[in-house]
Amino acid sequence: MATLTLDRVSPATLADQIARHIEFAIAEGSLQSGGRLPSWRDLAGQLGVARGTVRAAYEKLIDRGLLIAAGAAGTRVAEHLPPTIVPPSSGGESLLPQDFHFRSTQALVFQMGVPAHDAFPATLWARLHRQAVQSTSLQTGYGDPRGLPELRSAVASHVAIARGIECSPEQIIVTTGFRGGLGIALRAIGATGRQAWVEDPGYPVTRYALELAGVHPVPVPVDGDGMIVARGRELAPRAALAVVTPGQQAPSGVALAEHRRQELLQWAESCGGWIVEDDYLAELHLAGRSPNALASGGGVERVIHVGTFSKTIAPMVGVGFLVAPLPLARRLIDVATWLGGPPNAALQLALSAFLSEGHYLRHLRRMRRLYGQRRQCLLDTLTRLGIETAVPAALSVMLPLPDDFDDRRLALEACAVDLGPAPLSPWFAADSPPRSGLLLAVANVRERNIEQDCRRLLTLISIPKGVSKEQV
Repeated sequence: MATLTLDRVSPATLADQIARHIEFAIAEGSLQSGGRLPSWRDLAGQLGVARGTVRAAYEKLIDRGLLIAAGAAGTRVAEHLPPTIVPPSSGGESLLPQDFHFRSTQALVFQMGVPAHDAFPATLWARLHRQAVQSTSLQTGYGDPRGLPELRSAVASHVAIARGIECSPEQIIVTTGFRGGLGIALRAIGATGRQAWVEDPGYPVTRYALELAGVHPVPVPVDGDGMIVARGRELAPRAALAVVTPGQQAPSGVALAEHRRQELLQWAESCGGWIVEDDYLAELHLAGRSPNALASGGGVERVIHVGTFSKTIAPMVGVGFLVAPLPLARRLIDVATWLGGPPNAALQLALSAFLSEGHYLRHLRRMRRLYGQRRQCLLDTLTRLGIETAVPAALSVMLPLPDDFDDRRLALEACAVDLGPAPLSPWFAADSPPRSGLLLAVANVRERNIEQDCRRLLTLISIPKGVSKEQV
């Protein structure tokens, strides 16, 4: 409920003003059905009026059926409001970015960016989190702005073993995920008004974030070896940074080839540019061993490694990290200190235990095996249903559609029937040749339901038999 301001010289009584304000808050949806209001005493003290004034305002609204007196449970907004005062059902939804309309709070079949919810170690995580809440409940103060020392140490150990990155805990900055790490990096680099290479096709959120930060994204084509660095040099040789997914390119799933890695590092060194390495699902490589991180070899002084646990454990964890290269470490830490801040301490401590006790590596091993089985099951099912154009793409299957097909509309229709495929077209830059298709994530595919789910999806589309893989 917005701040309530009383006009003490108004001809309207103070009780009427309070009642009108509460009524408006209910009508606009900021006070929702069942919501509890402050007690007479608390609201009277906040407004500097007598308790009887607040009581009179509440009683006016109770008489009109807007509020109910629930005894010891306090005064609440009525569950069933009069038809003249129904809060808007979707007042704020139109303010969300378009990308969010393809998402769901539940893990839908084919939905990207969410791990397998049926394989989440819920009991273990609940125990670790409960212990962490108890340990941190009496802590006061803000702590280290880079994050808890325990978690930074655990992350440094993990990336050394799993990603080949040599760094100290002092270089680890705990973030709220990839977007939090990218925001810190962009401010530290001072890239506003300059250009940045982005993969084409590539993660739409990266392009949106750069544009909002005042950075001009320059789409650089991707082929079977990853980003074509030579093309980036032609398009924007003095770009401030390049944002890449070298371990497992999104959405194609290809790894950045060794010669392209060297070209990219040489470009950054020669022009003073920076490389933001989005370690997107690299730990869940399904074809052989995961390649080492770009920040693991020579030239690492120009690489800012950004990782997240949201896509490997669960989005609700909401924790990521950034490995600060030494030449930029002080600036990155300053930005994190004054313009950022780590996540909740209990979450950090629980994740620290999850990493240091070996649960995370065991979890990744199980997920690689499970996702590999589910991806093959999905490909086999589509083939059995007559769809021969689907191709594996990291933890997804890419299903091409005719270039004039409205894949965004199709994705929204699928979401309405509890299917979560992602449209392919938003992954391409506006100036690129139009591409249409669906990305079918495999994490929440279930073998017992997969044929039924595929048939439900195929009823929404009609794929001409002439569509080929070359359209992707």
